[in-house]
Amino acid sequence: MTDLPYNPSRGQSQMTKMVLRIVLYVLLGLFALFYLMPLFVMLTTSLKSLDEIRTGDLVSLPREVTFDAWRTAWSTACTGIQCEGVRPYFLNSLLIAIPAVMISTLMGALNGYVVAQWRFKGANIFFALMLFGCFIPFQVVLLPMARMLGIMGVAGTIPGLIFVHVIYGLGFTTLFFRNYYVSIPSELTKAAKVDGAGFFRIFWSIFLPLSLPIIVVTVIWQFTQIWNDFLFGVSFSQAGTQPVTVALNNIVNSTTGVKEYNVDMAAAIIAALPTLFVYVVAGKYFIRGLTAGSVKG
Repeated sequence: MTDLPYNPSRGQSQMTKMVLRIVLYVLLGLFALFYLMPLFVMLTTSLKSLDEIRTGDLVSLPREVTFDAWRTAWSTACTGIQCEGVRPYFLNSLLIAIPAVMISTLMGALNGYVVAQWRFKGANIFFALMLFGCFIPFQVVLLPMARMLGIMGVAGTIPGLIFVHVIYGLGFTTLFFRNYYVSIPSELTKAAKVDGAGFFRIFWSIFLPLSLPIIVVTVIWQFTQIWNDFLFGVSFSQAGTQPVTVALNNIVNSTTGVKEYNVDMAAAIIAALPTLFVYVVAGKYFIRGLTAGSVKG
């Protein structure tokens, strides 16, 4: 049995691929380090005392770990004239985000189902108008929305903020579900109609059980947008209904007393924990759900 002749070009090609792969990993590592450095600084600063922050290095590990800043940020930090911490505002954000996500997701699913499977005259125009709503800047809707909330009698209330987030998020949720539902064969709907199933029976029994990937995408998207929102929260809320982002801004910009950087960092991490949790738990399903309906339509 004769050995195959050595091919120098083949060995050189493999070496080039290995070098490129190493360079790629190094670049990705540097990008990850650059991206995670602010989170590292926030976490380490929140675990330090004020004396150590003043005398130590910004990126150094804490010499003595203390959670006093976290307790202060949660329960006693001043957000103006009140010193209740971020706890009541955190609960306000939960009361706003959870219903708004559920309502906007369900309404987006119904809209996407209608546009994709129950074609009617003007469906494309309707979808185009809904899509147009995704690109309207927040600032444009402030005055009309404030007027509408005043007419409805829910200005400065948590139901009013829920209404604002549902309306503004409806264009995105409709887009997500419509693009997902167009990939489902229309013959499935026709067969269900032949069997006597109606509009809502087909939706609840057939389409909704198939929608788990896009529901995950919509929930992650809406929850992140609503939880991180500051403009609507500061514009349409009042004392007692402000979300956690507004409280965080008030804590950081408070001018009374000593500037407690460790409390500021702890409050920022507390405010970001829910969205971090959502992405850690369900982030891998986000891209999978987005691409699930990309084959057709």
